[in-house]
Amino acid sequence: MSDQSTTMRTALITGASRGLGLALARALARRGWNLIIDGRDPDRLRVVRNELASVTHVAAIAGDVADARHRDELAVLARGHAGIDAVVNNAGALGPTPLPPVLELDPAALTELLVVNTVAPLALVQRLRDQFKPGARVVNVTSDAAVRPYPGWGGYGATKAALEQLSAVLATERPDLRVYWIDPGDMRTDMHQAAFPGEDITDRALPEERAPAIVRLLEEQLPSGRYDASRLLEPHQPTIASAGVEARA
Repeated sequence: MSDQSTTMRTALITGASRGLGLALARALARRGWNLIIDGRDPDRLRVVRNELASVTHVAAIAGDVADARHRDELAVLARGHAGIDAVVNNAGALGPTPLPPVLELDPAALTELLVVNTVAPLALVQRLRDQFKPGARVVNVTSDAAVRPYPGWGGYGATKAALEQLSAVLATERPDLRVYWIDPGDMRTDMHQAAFPGEDITDRALPEERAPAIVRLLEEQLPSGRYDASRLLEPHQPTIASAGVEARA
C-alpha cells in the first residue's frame, strides 16, 4: 500500500458516522486526508467529527444523502475545500426487515430503497462533478448480493446491481475519472445485524479490517472497475474483480 503523503487531498464520505464509513474516515485521517463527512444522526456525527478533528481537518454536516438540499450542502463544502479528490458513496439502506421474499416485497419499499441506494449516489456525483479535481476517484460501495441470488436479498441486491451498472457506464463515459465499485464483504455492522436479527455475527470481519481496501483504491493507480475488498487486501492481488470495464492503468 502506498505510503506517500496525502496532504491536501480531500475525500467526501457519506454515512461516515458508523460502520465502514467511520472506519474509512479514521484511516484516511491518519494518512493526512482532509475530510467531508455526513450521517443522518447529528449527535453521533458530532462525536465523530470531534474525534477526527484532533487528527485532521474535517467538515461534518448531518443529513440524508437522498435529500437534494443536503446534497447541495455537501457541494458547498466541497467548493469551500477548493474541490475534492474522492467521493465515497458509502451511505445506504437495507430495506424492510426481516428480509422478505421477492413476492412479498412491498413495491413502495423497493422504490424507497432504490432512491437511497441507487439514485442518491448518482445524484451526489452529478452534484459534485464540477468540484472534482483532475483524476478524481468515485467509489461506490456495493455487495455480493448484486451478483448472487440470495433468498431475501432481492430488493437490496437489485438496488446494488443497478448501482454497479451505473458505475460501469460512468467509468466508460468518463475515462478521466477513476470509478470503482467495491464489495466489502460481510462485516460486523449494525446493518448486517439487522439482516440477521438475533444471530451471532461476531465471526464477520470488522469494518476496520476492510477499510484499507478502499484506501488502496484512493491512493494507488488501479484501473476503474469492480473490486472485492478481501482480494485487494491479499498480498500481490491488485487485480480487478470483473472485466466489465477496460483497464486503465
